[in-house]
Amino acid sequence: MIRLEALSRTFEVGSQVVRALDAVDLTIGQGEYLSIMGPSGSGKSTLLNILGLLDTPTAGAYWLDDVNTSTMSDDLLAATRQRQIGFVFQSFHLVPRMTAAENVELPMLLAGLPPAERRRRTRDALEGVGLMERVDHRPAQLSGGERQRVAIARAIVMQPKLLLADEPTGNLDSQSGAEVIRIVESLNARGLTLIVVTHDLELGGRSRRLLRLRDGRMVEDRPQGGAAGT
Repeated sequence: MIRLEALSRTFEVGSQVVRALDAVDLTIGQGEYLSIMGPSGSGKSTLLNILGLLDTPTAGAYWLDDVNTSTMSDDLLAATRQRQIGFVFQSFHLVPRMTAAENVELPMLLAGLPPAERRRRTRDALEGVGLMERVDHRPAQLSGGERQRVAIARAIVMQPKLLLADEPTGNLDSQSGAEVIRIVESLNARGLTLIVVTHDLELGGRSRRLLRLRDGRMVEDRPQGGAAGT
């Protein structure tokens, strides 16, 4: 599904060149569950942004479903990101004035799906994360765990192949975080590729494969029998 070849990303900061990613090689198959760990500044979020087509590499290649993403037009990049990739962030990124249902429906509205299809998918997604009784509540009326569940429902409503989660439990208490992880792991069990960036050793230990970055380089790539793989 994913293949990175000598992928690098540099940034200019004043007169200095910062190498956020340095010649990373990586292959990820459909349905895998990976965690990406490393200290702050190691390149975790930069890698996630490139995988999510939110950023482009300075050098090297990113192949997604056997297509070199560097050959994609801006329109095709946007369409691929919209239909194949879901995102879950630490800070939820919900629209405050919209209800839970409206937040979930938003990607489908932007994609031009018909109203009946939007309503059906919204209902199914919110039911899947256990929030049918909160569909008319706005983010300010929801707990942190409920907001993250809305964000998950929004991330999966376009039926993506890949879910990218950046510190998905970072703003949650332990009980809410456990529920969020249960939901995303159940999605992975149904075939969704799941990649989680985290500083949390316990969460990182749950995946079936662990990647570690340091100074933009891949320093570890190993399988593990995490909680999800037992």
